[in-house]
Amino acid sequence: MVVKLKKEKKPVKKESKPKAKKAAKPAKSAVKKAAPKPKLKVKKPAAVEKKAAVVPAHLAPKAEPALPHKPVIKEVIHPKPAVHVPKPAVHMPKPAMHAAKPAVKVEIEPEVKVTPAAPVIELKELELELPITVKDLAIKLQEKPSIIIKSLLDARIMAGINQTLDEAVVVKICEKYGYKIKKALGEEELTLSVHQAKDEAKDLKPRSPIVTFMGHVDHGKTSLLDAIRKTKVVDSEHGGITQHIGAYRVVLAHGEITFLDTPGHEAFTAMRSRGAKITDIVVLVVAADDGVMPQTQEAIDHARAAGVSIIVAMNKIDKPGADIDQVKKQLAKLDLNPEDWGGKTIMVPVSAKTGQGIDDLLEMIILEAQMLELKANPNRLAKGIVIEAQMSKGRGPVATLLVQNGTLHLNENIIVGNFYGKIRAMFNDHGQSVTSVSPSVPVGVLGISGVPAAGEQFFAISDEKQAKGIAASRLEKEKQQQIKSFKHITLEDLHAQILEGKIKDLKLIIKADVQGSLEAIKETLNKLNVSEIKLDFIHTSVGNINNSDVILAVASNALILGFNVTMDELAKELVSKEGVDVRTYGIIYELANDIKAAIEGMLEPKLKKILLGRAEIRKVFKLSRSGTVAGCFVVKGKFNRTCVINLVRNGQLVFEGKLSSLKRFKDDVREVGEGFECGMSLAGFDQLMEGDIIEGYEIEKIARKL
Repeated sequence: MVVKLKKEKKPVKKESKPKAKKAAKPAKSAVKKAAPKPKLKVKKPAAVEKKAAVVPAHLAPKAEPALPHKPVIKEVIHPKPAVHVPKPAVHMPKPAMHAAKPAVKVEIEPEVKVTPAAPVIELKELELELPITVKDLAIKLQEKPSIIIKSLLDARIMAGINQTLDEAVVVKICEKYGYKIKKALGEEELTLSVHQAKDEAKDLKPRSPIVTFMGHVDHGKTSLLDAIRKTKVVDSEHGGITQHIGAYRVVLAHGEITFLDTPGHEAFTAMRSRGAKITDIVVLVVAADDGVMPQTQEAIDHARAAGVSIIVAMNKIDKPGADIDQVKKQLAKLDLNPEDWGGKTIMVPVSAKTGQGIDDLLEMIILEAQMLELKANPNRLAKGIVIEAQMSKGRGPVATLLVQNGTLHLNENIIVGNFYGKIRAMFNDHGQSVTSVSPSVPVGVLGISGVPAAGEQFFAISDEKQAKGIAASRLEKEKQQQIKSFKHITLEDLHAQILEGKIKDLKLIIKADVQGSLEAIKETLNKLNVSEIKLDFIHTSVGNINNSDVILAVASNALILGFNVTMDELAKELVSKEGVDVRTYGIIYELANDIKAAIEGMLEPKLKKILLGRAEIRKVFKLSRSGTVAGCFVVKGKFNRTCVINLVRNGQLVFEGKLSSLKRFKDDVREVGEGFECGMSLAGFDQLMEGDIIEGYEIEKIARKL
């Protein structure tokens, strides 16, 4: 026992050297014992690892000097790679696994806290019709309205019990109560779901193509359509320019075609765009003697955006200056390669004047329509698009509709935008009464409660009450939107406007004959808008100028513009009494030019400084009555009493202003010429010095042009 105690004390006192020598020997014996006993491989390497962990730095270097013993080397080298290499790899993850267990426990705790909230939001769905009032939301959430109002106040939203809430606000409130919003289908969506249903293949039948003529102004679109229809359309247009969209039906031997004639002037960009969206084939009319023009490129862009086929009609080939190859080259640069050049675009040379090539053009249209396989289901409720709408004297609102699917019948209920109507009469493009209209056929309709916007969709509704309810709800939504968009000016806004400069408004009331012309006028005038002048369309509608328009113009100090409309008798009397400026036009160019001139008159002119003369101060006099007077000699030019003065000292501008007096000796004079002496007093400046230079300028105002 005593010997054992001495052995234990020695390694404790001598820390590094004795431990290394004596620890190496038991390590070898431990390895030898571990080699013949495979069962103890798991237990003893753990002990070895513990010793190695206690003294890791000394075991490794002093195991190498034991190599001179050859028998030991063979026995020790083999087990070391077998025992020590894999086992640390096996046993090292164990402590990592022990360390990971507490980490897993820490992660589980927040997951347990979050998981009860997540399923509550996902499981509880609240179906609401949006927008919803505070009272109705409180009923749905089974909460007092006062608490809902308090939560809105916390979110800095002032709301009463009957105020409607937006979807974003409702979502935030419902999330606090653990609900997820599910938007309920409204009456309009449920009613119109009939038109959203897809048609079965057996119900689809071939329909005629809808073709739009597009191109640059005066390239012969209407004349070409006139040659096809054998009707004079150009004669009824002011100045030979199509003012609005027309739809015409042409019956041929091989089939029927519906043509849309869109205006070619740049003001009708929006109308051409709408025409391309409802069409199947675009006939791009290009004059052979004029070539590709800016509006031609716009028409190509509209057609490509709508994804429709393009057929090029090269018109006016009968003219001496016609060059078909040049037109093809220009179109090829726009990726419209002709078929005879290896491309895919059909190009037909035609002449609206002689009728040459028109039959070939119609054949190509029919052939292209057959390739497209256009089909529709005539045995269902009709839907389509408003091509044009106007207020007709004696008949009321008249809308030109194009049926896209289904069949429209007489006495059916339809909704068009915010308006409801029961069809009282229908007539085709020749003015003949019809009782039903199939797909791809344009028709004029009477019985709508108002003038719808061109491009609006119409739907036939079987139930009259549902149709009226949808129209009323749409009108109410529009009113609410207008109320939200209205903003009262604040002191901050006034201050901002003062800092930025005066903002001038040109208030306009526009009345037009048709909706398409109204859009074209607004588009044209918006292009004239500049940063300094704001065009304010306070009222735009279709119909004649009436008494209410004049009253509105008087109240708002606005200008009334009429396009192809007349003025009522009561309105004329009120105009003469109040002195309101009313102007009517028949051509859009004249209207645009007048408004352009009005805007140019409101613009601040450009100021140009013109040098009048230069004088040198020879002597400075300080008088009790007149103040400081500079005795000057006019070196160049002349000076007058109204000129602008610049005082220059040592090459730097010291003062800019006006003269308070200009004298020759004791007399006031209007002008002093070159080579004469004079006395000058500057308004608001008396720090004059001998040797200063006074320059006189005249300000010239130059009118700005748009």
